[in-house]
Formats: sequence, C-alpha cells, structure tokens
Amino acid sequence: MASTVTSRPGYGQLLRTRGAWTFLLPGFAARQPFAMLTISIVLLVQHTTGSYGAAGAAAAVTGVSMALFAPYSGRLADRYGQRTVLLPGVLVHTLSGLTFTALALGHAPLWALFVAAVPTGASVPQIGPMVRARWGVKLQDSPLLSTAAAFESVTDELTFVFGPLLATALCTAVNPAAGLVTEAALTLIGGLLFAAQKSTQPTVAALIGHARVERVSALSIPGVRVLIVTFLGIGSVFGGMQVSLASFTESIGEPGLNGVLYGTFAAGNMLSGLVCGAVAWKVAPQRRLLVGYAALALTASALWTAHSVLLLAALGLLVGMCIAPALITGYTLVEGLVPAGARTEAFTWLTGAVALGQAAAVTVAGQLEDRLWGGAGFLVPMAGTVLALGTLVVLRSRLATRPHSRTVARGVGHRVPVAVD
Repeated sequence: MASTVTSRPGYGQLLRTRGAWTFLLPGFAARQPFAMLTISIVLLVQHTTGSYGAAGAAAAVTGVSMALFAPYSGRLADRYGQRTVLLPGVLVHTLSGLTFTALALGHAPLWALFVAAVPTGASVPQIGPMVRARWGVKLQDSPLLSTAAAFESVTDELTFVFGPLLATALCTAVNPAAGLVTEAALTLIGGLLFAAQKSTQPTVAALIGHARVERVSALSIPGVRVLIVTFLGIGSVFGGMQVSLASFTESIGEPGLNGVLYGTFAAGNMLSGLVCGAVAWKVAPQRRLLVGYAALALTASALWTAHSVLLLAALGLLVGMCIAPALITGYTLVEGLVPAGARTEAFTWLTGAVALGQAAAVTVAGQLEDRLWGGAGFLVPMAGTVLALGTLVVLRSRLATRPHSRTVARGVGHRVPVAVD
C-alpha cells in the first residue's frame, strides 16, 4: 500500500518541554509492573509448583483483576485527580505483591495464591494513561501532541524490553522471588514520586475546560469496544509468548535465554514504534490498523512452526515489529472517538484489554504446554490475533471518527480540549 509521510515535530523538541522530565522519569519506573508482573508470577509459581498450568492460572487471575479494575481507576482519575487514586493504589499493590510472594514461597495452596492475586492485579497503577493525560494538558493544541502519542507508545514498548529481561534475570540468577519483590519496590518508589508531581497533574477543570460536560462512559462508544477486542488479540501475543518462550528455553536447558528471546520480540516492538512515531502518515488510521493487524496475525501464526532459537528469535522480532503500529494507531483513534473527559478511562480499557488477553493467553498456553507438545502454547497468539482481525474487519466502520457533543459555558459552545493521546 502506498503511503505518504511528512515530517512532524521531533522527539528532541518534545523532551525539551518544560517540566516533562519531572513526571517522565518516575513514570517510567512505575510503568514496570505491567511488563514485569506476569512473567515474574509465571516463573515464581512454576518454580514452586513445577506446573506451567498453575503458573498461568495464577498470572491469569492477576491479569483479569487488572483488566476489570483498570477502567474504574481511570474513571476515578478523570473525576477526582491522579494523586487521589495513586497514593492508596501503590500501597495496596506493594503489600499485595509481597503477600503473594510469601504465599508462593511457603507453598500455599493454589486457591490462596488466587486470593492474593486479585488485589495484586486490581491495584496495578495505570501510569501510562496518566502520563498521556499530563502531556495533553501541558501541550494543549500543540502539534507536539501527536509526537507525544508516539513517544508514549514507544515508552510502553521500552518497558517490555527492560521489564521481562530484568524479571527473568532476577528470577533465574538471583532468586525465584526476586522479580516480584523488585516489581513491588519499583511500584512503590516510582508511584509515590510520580504522584508527588502536583504541578503537572491534570485537574478536572483542565480536562473539561472549566465547562459543564456530559459524563459518558468510554465503554458506551462502539469504536472503543472494537478497539478493546483488537487489544485483546495483542494481549494474547504477549501472554502466549511469555509462557511458551519460558517452556521452550527450559526444554533446551537454557532458561536464561527466555529473557533474551522475549527481549528480542520487545525490541522489534520498540524499533517499529520509533519509526512510526517519527513520521506523520497521511493514510487514514483505520486503514493502517487493518493492514498492520493483518501483518501481526500472519507473523503470529508462524510462531508455532519454529524449532530453533535463531528461527524463534527472528519470528519474534517480526511479530514485535507488527505490534507497535497496531498499538500506536489504536491509541491514536481514541482521540477522535472519545470525548476528552473520558479518555483516561478509554486508555485504561485498552490497557485492561491487553492485560485480559494476556491473562487468558497465559492460562491456555500453560495448559497446552503441560498437556500437549512443547511449543503448543504458540498456537494461542495465532488464534487470538486471527479472531481479533476478523472482528476488526467486520466492524471496521465503527472506528470512523464522529463529532463529539459540545460543552456549554456561559451560553457559548466550546469544543472539549484534547486531554490525552
């Protein structure tokens, strides 16, 4: 497909925005839980139980809890402020994660791990959407907004390079519990430092432009529901690969390669995100999403055929390169689909969809690895992306941008300012 690209304000200009680093650095640390949590749970529980099925189930409970509670966290942040949500959230997450670790090391029954996994997942801080909201308020209608959207997607991918590598290295070289303990510490320190940056926190007045707006749920918008299904498929890739790569590297007697292989996959994700963020495509985002997602489904469908480290690394790199464009385009579509006062919630629905897809994937992939042949878990990314692609093709018309309702203040209509993207 022929595409025309033009230049857009660069990352350097964006990062020179006054005050940006005050929330970017603690935000990066506090983002790590999403990238480290699942793989840390899988490696710890598999070590203590000897079962990938049990490990996948425990990780799945965590992911489902995060997926269900994340949108409500975003809605509360839209209405009452980020600090109000973050402070209790990081404390609950830290305590819950350490409790889960202690139970796993104590060989507690699986149901006890499930009980501890619920608050652990439900309290994962939604830092990515909150950072996007801060960019939106700081940049207002600046052309740097689109650059910020791409930068945030690249940052998300960067966490998936460092997070799994760090978690795997800690769990395999230090202690099986070291991944979760480090994840809890990063959550506490990064989350509290991020919440302390009051000057960049968007207020309710900033989000709605001091105007009276109708409160709508992001889930009521058809296009958001289509994107949720799309992101479920992306989550199936993350979850399926985490379990299957761990099983594959253990089967060949090289468990340390797990982090390297997953890091290769995440590096492809990050590199393609950098490229996508460096240009402004004239092709409509709906079409870009369709084409990019078709490529993702095609490459993910080949994973189960790989029987060597080099081939699996190459395929993982290609899959990763296809994920970032889909993520960036999906987040970009939110701006045209969702009113400003509900965008943090919309972003958390998408983040939660990735977590839910990941949770389902680690459960199914773990069972397949336990019951069938080694590498059977790679069938999960294939199934997840193909099903999501079919939904996207059938319901693509719902992604068309529609005009939002206008706010009214002093009898004059005002468009709601862009808050996040």
